[in-house]
Amino acid sequence: MLNKFLKEVVGIIAGKQVEDIVDLLGTKKYENEFIIAKKLDITINQTRNILYKISDYGLVSSIRKKDKKKGWYTYFWKIEILKSLEFLKSEVEKRMKQASTQIEKREANRFYICKRCNIEFTEENAMLRDFTCNECGEIFKTKDNTKLIKELKKNLDKFEKKLEEVNVEIKIETDKIEKIKDKERKKEEKEKAQKREEKKIARRKAAAKKKETEKKTTKKKVVKKKVAKKPVKKKKPTKKVVKKKSIKKKK
Repeated sequence: MLNKFLKEVVGIIAGKQVEDIVDLLGTKKYENEFIIAKKLDITINQTRNILYKISDYGLVSSIRKKDKKKGWYTYFWKIEILKSLEFLKSEVEKRMKQASTQIEKREANRFYICKRCNIEFTEENAMLRDFTCNECGEIFKTKDNTKLIKELKKNLDKFEKKLEEVNVEIKIETDKIEKIKDKERKKEEKEKAQKREEKKIARRKAAAKKKETEKKTTKKKVVKKKVAKKPVKKKKPTKKVVKKKSIKKKK
């Protein structure tokens, strides 16, 4: 269904004959324009003209890469699915509005026709011509709009059904994009958290290193205290006791 819708979009913009380019345009990765041209069996300039037409509506995107040997640039193209679906939705809504306007107009007004010339006139224009055809002189007949109104209502139902289908595809594509964005967001948050943790660890290490440096510096500055010598007590000189020799008396 998606591929069918994308082909319809290309057909509206560039013509039904180039719808097959959708099968060659990448939806996830970019495709080489020379390969696209070769597979379509048309010239590179014709391929580029088609892609430029679609690009004017913003429904394809491109990147370019330089050929290191030859020096020129090669373009790679990718179809933008969501934008293409939104474009188709807008086109379907326009057709629905046109069909609704026609139904209202046909139900509310009377129309006249010159059957010979097969020209239709509103009641106002028919009155201005006195209900007579200026080309052939035929008298106008009242046109029965029953069949046309029925056809218009049938087309309106088809457009409404198609719009529902397009909205389903838009929802699927939007959900895919949201999942990718959510994944990228979580990855980014994880990286940020990791960086914060790394900074914390770095700060802790820096603080520990600073503390260690300060500790070493403090040790160097500390001067050893002199140990106070205990006062030595002087010994009192001891007096020598001299024994007196006893003198014996002569007889």
